[in-house]
Amino acid sequence: MKAVILAGGLGTRMKDLTKDTPKPMLSIAGKNLIEYKIDILDEKFDEVVIVVGYLKDKIISYFGNEFKGKKITYVEQEVLNGTGGALWLCKDLLKEKFVVMMGDDIYAKECVEEACKYDWALVARERKNSSPIGRIDVTADGKLIGVIEGDTSETGLINTGLYVLQPQIFNYPLVKLTGKEEFGLPQTLVQAVNDYDIKVVTCNNWHQVTCPEDLLTTSY
Repeated sequence: MKAVILAGGLGTRMKDLTKDTPKPMLSIAGKNLIEYKIDILDEKFDEVVIVVGYLKDKIISYFGNEFKGKKITYVEQEVLNGTGGALWLCKDLLKEKFVVMMGDDIYAKECVEEACKYDWALVARERKNSSPIGRIDVTADGKLIGVIEGDTSETGLINTGLYVLQPQIFNYPLVKLTGKEEFGLPQTLVQAVNDYDIKVVTCNNWHQVTCPEDLLTTSY
């Protein structure tokens, strides 16, 4: 099984920390953010596909072609056109069920294992504040309905950016984000809800790194 890590972004909100270091290579407790993700992948994962872009050589030189017993493959995202655009660059490599993770977040092993029980899954977390963010709408039995962008509700589920997908995802057209030259992966995934059951797995053990302070406020 393959895991895809989207690690091509500029990380501008990290300020000077990403001047010479790509955001997914920033460290917490002596381990970089990509390595945290590789470490939670069990033996069923034999290959990790890393989508690189900004300062790509820093990532490639660290992980090489094999890291901790897993084959590492790189795909370059020359135009930073969103999470959807990044994943679509990998489609020729993904011929069976696969996992997608954001390069700058930390996930728990149990979240990946639970999501992998399903053919299609999106991992969500209960929201902790009313900051504008994409809210996940689900059915009573936990299936994905849609994504509401910019929602400011104080309760509900938000997307962690961890997915279990099938190659059929590439049969759907990429969805462009309003007002941006980017294509969104969750927005594109919503098109599949009429054809497949997409399980929404709730897992609150997720650490999102969005600013320098987030490198100091995690228990990992």
